[in-house]
Amino acid sequence: MKTIKGPALFLAQFASDEAPFNDWDSITKWAADCGYVGVQVPSWDARFLDLETAATSRDYCDSFKGRAAENGITVTELSAHLQGQLVAVHPAYDVAFDGFAAPSVHGNPKARQEWAVRQVKLALDASRNLGLSALGAFSGALAWPYVYPWPQRPEGLVEMAFDELATRWRPILDHAEEAGVDICYEIHPGEDLHDGASFEMFLDRVEHHARAKMLYDPSHYVLQCLDYISNLDDYAERIGMFHVKDAEFNPTGKQGVYGGFQPWAQRAGRFRSLGDGQVDFKAVFSKLTTMGFDGWAVVEWECALKHPEDGAREGAQFVRDHIIRVTDRAFDDFADGGADDAANRKMLGLER
Repeated sequence: MKTIKGPALFLAQFASDEAPFNDWDSITKWAADCGYVGVQVPSWDARFLDLETAATSRDYCDSFKGRAAENGITVTELSAHLQGQLVAVHPAYDVAFDGFAAPSVHGNPKARQEWAVRQVKLALDASRNLGLSALGAFSGALAWPYVYPWPQRPEGLVEMAFDELATRWRPILDHAEEAGVDICYEIHPGEDLHDGASFEMFLDRVEHHARAKMLYDPSHYVLQCLDYISNLDDYAERIGMFHVKDAEFNPTGKQGVYGGFQPWAQRAGRFRSLGDGQVDFKAVFSKLTTMGFDGWAVVEWECALKHPEDGAREGAQFVRDHIIRVTDRAFDDFADGGADDAANRKMLGLER
């Protein structure tokens, strides 16, 4: 058993052009004021991190970490979710996902993919220079438009999509091995890796690469009606990162998992601030602690109702209240009568 670190906050949902969310010093001071001791950094946001420089300069990374430390904040991980998304994009989403990439590659899917691969590799190098051991990412998606088999999927379509997905990611995973950093794919609807079965399809094709890990976020499992507790048992050895995010699923006679194209506030399944949803976080933290997860509990705030700054402040205390400080002794040690081999043999009736 190990004690989970935290609380930490994923900064992506808070970054803006307004103070205190517009530069590294200000946002780390604000996070500390909310009660956090760590932050997860979106590697695409130049307001906080110069990714190119971080990938090549340890001095820059030392300064980056040092400025955060002055505010009582540890850098927990980098995120390359947006760049990872662009490693594999189905043409149906070309226009929508162009906004994630540099303007110079808009309208050019091949150049955009090459840009994305380079970006993820830069994020891996930056993680190494920052002394981090894990990078969060999305897998991207080629098969997702065909997730519901109507019309019937042609034989081999999904297999071909996963073959190609693995072909694109394998060199990046090998780069991750060189950097000594795990790539933790967030298991997420909209990605080809959206549940355990699809993750295993990918693992098989990358030969169970040691650097292919999971970013565990129970909220995405609630909205898929998936057992998020047994998922921890199934993938204990592959869980490398943890997003603490809540959700609720309240199906009606009018809508269920797919949400009827309704806005988030009117969906049967919606994300909520910590403690306002249905995730059993006592069970989640207990399971992660028992299985020896010693990474960070990172709040990813998303809520259809509550103001983000209120959710952030409440989230820090929520995580603090759920982290289990692992005991160094058994609860019944007070009743230990002592024993040796001779006494044990006598208790078992082996000596009469």
